[in-house]
Amino acid sequence: MKNFALIGAAGFIAPRHMEAIKATGHRLVAAMDPSDSVGVLDSYFPDCSFFTEFERFDRHIDKLQRSGGDDRIDYVSVCSPNYLHDAHIRFALRSGADVICEKPLVLNPWNLDGLTEAQEHSGRQVNTILQLRLHPTITALRDRVAAQAAGGEKHEVELTYVTGRGLWYSYSWKGDDRKAGGIATNIGIHFFDMLHFVFGELQQSRVHLNEASRAAGYLEYEGARVRWFLSVSIDDLPEAQRSSGQRTFRSITIDGQEMEFSGGFADLHTRSYAEVLARNGFGIEESRAAIETVAAIRSSEPVSASGDEHPFVRSLRG
Repeated sequence: MKNFALIGAAGFIAPRHMEAIKATGHRLVAAMDPSDSVGVLDSYFPDCSFFTEFERFDRHIDKLQRSGGDDRIDYVSVCSPNYLHDAHIRFALRSGADVICEKPLVLNPWNLDGLTEAQEHSGRQVNTILQLRLHPTITALRDRVAAQAAGGEKHEVELTYVTGRGLWYSYSWKGDDRKAGGIATNIGIHFFDMLHFVFGELQQSRVHLNEASRAAGYLEYEGARVRWFLSVSIDDLPEAQRSSGQRTFRSITIDGQEMEFSGGFADLHTRSYAEVLARNGFGIEESRAAIETVAAIRSSEPVSASGDEHPFVRSLRG
């Protein structure tokens, strides 16, 4: 049985990590979050030590690591806001623990090099959650694309993800580009990783729209031409979803055919943990392509579309 500590226990994604730790037969020993709204711990690990101050959490972990006892921490799960991932991963490595970090691993590509050095110096391992790589529909698609690659033809892909968020979003850390990394990073990083995983190396990138609530552009990979659109504005939902009261619309079409992958997500964090514990996790380098992609999008000035824009962009521009 491995012992875990968790940073960011009050966040949206934390319960999935708690469930994964429990489902794989391990134990959460300590957790930390500036917010004390962590009653969810009762459902998983009611005996877990909890801290709202990082300094006291740090001291507690240090005592556990020095004790050499049964509560010594093997893994630190990082579920904190995006901009804190780098610092919290380094803390875990200095504490002598392996790391399981939510995506994005970091906000900027150059931070990956620093983490690689810290990882090598510590002798521990940094892992990240790239759960779409484990989704059966995505792995089957990757196999199919690889089998067709000999012909040299590129697939035509249209990616649309609209998830309507309320007014709170822009007031939280998620609405601050310096902390979240912008729309492409905050709600799109797993899609861009999936595109790289399935279609190979990125060859071109153009941004057609880059606003606080929406972004869109064109990406060309070795095996695909991709028109993408991401938004947290309820106004961008298609009428069918809006009229039925839904707040999310997700669509990926490949050569005009809708790819159905709405199911199969329930246990992907647990599967990710199982792979990490078997030493088959996704490390720093597996994260690089998607982080480079979203960092470039974040800093790009939108250009005029030339027939390669997503249909939603055409609608917005009339």
